Amino acid sequence: MTTTPRLTSLAHGGGCGCKIAPSLLREIMSHVPAGVLPAQLLVGTESSDDAAVYQLNDEQAVVATTDFFTPIVDNPRDFGRIAATNAISDIYAMGGQPLLALALVGMPIDKLPVETISQILEGGASICAEAGIPIAGGHSIDVVEPIYGLVAIGLVHPQRMKKNSSARAGDVLILGKPLGIGVLSAALKKDILSEEGYALMVQYTTQLNRVGTTLGQLDAVHAMTDVTGFGLLGHLLEICRAAGLSAELGFDAVPKIPQALELVQQGISTGASTRNWASYGGEVALEAGMAEWQQKLLTDPQTSGGLLVSCAPDAVDQVLATFRDAGFGQAAVVGRLTEGNPQVNVRSIL
Repeated sequence: MTTTPRLTSLAHGGGCGCKIAPSLLREIMSHVPAGVLPAQLLVGTESSDDAAVYQLNDEQAVVATTDFFTPIVDNPRDFGRIAATNAISDIYAMGGQPLLALALVGMPIDKLPVETISQILEGGASICAEAGIPIAGGHSIDVVEPIYGLVAIGLVHPQRMKKNSSARAGDVLILGKPLGIGVLSAALKKDILSEEGYALMVQYTTQLNRVGTTLGQLDAVHAMTDVTGFGLLGHLLEICRAAGLSAELGFDAVPKIPQALELVQQGISTGASTRNWASYGGEVALEAGMAEWQQKLLTDPQTSGGLLVSCAPDAVDQVLATFRDAGFGQAAVVGRLTEGNPQVNVRSIL
């Protein structure tokens, strides 16, 4: 009798933790010519934003993005759900509304049975149905490691899109989901993750960030991004670089998954966390006395992480209420933006 291998055993990394390190990615992209840049292209690669935006008319712009990765869990349906949630998130992070998706499928056909592959795709389709969009096509190849994700297409009003470069000095930073997904995934690989920890991992990674569409309608919300493979520090730095600002981050205020907090203090973390710090640690000032586990949590690669919102101070209560009304009960103020060179200053308390 042939035993189906664990999905995570077929991949060298998992989820957004298998992203190319941010410093290496910047080096690679520095050699890629910009190409044709029509005036209608409102957002391209210039500021490492979440999606491309192309204006159609005065009222509509297309939001286009793609995201895919290797398994972060062994349950095939959960893998499909997590990957689809993560891919659609970039549409919400721009303040947009998703329209449709295309599936990207790469599977080791000689190692996985048809039933397993079908369950992965079924999981992705279930999340798209929850988001109210169809999977209208896609592409598949036979590869060594299992890969699944989506091309996601959406719409946004050109005056309502939330570019990461639109953040302003004085803005307050609000994070929608707690940190720790990478830590939980590392524990899962080591077979030390509890059932409760796994349930929380799936709960957070399959929670659609569709609150971003609502937040996109608020004038006081100046910028948004979703926190994924580069960790909270990495994606906050992208806002800082794009907007030419500095950030202050309060570690104690950052929401954290309790099980992940316990595990990271025991030394459980991902290789991606180390690569992230090596890529951008020079742009981060940690308060004296902060422990290595705190650094690991702030660089922890989030798969399908929360929205990071930059908003006017007088809109904080409204933004928090919007998050909580949409089911993001752990949304919290985590920092602020100030004038200064692009960097992040981390303190225990703001």
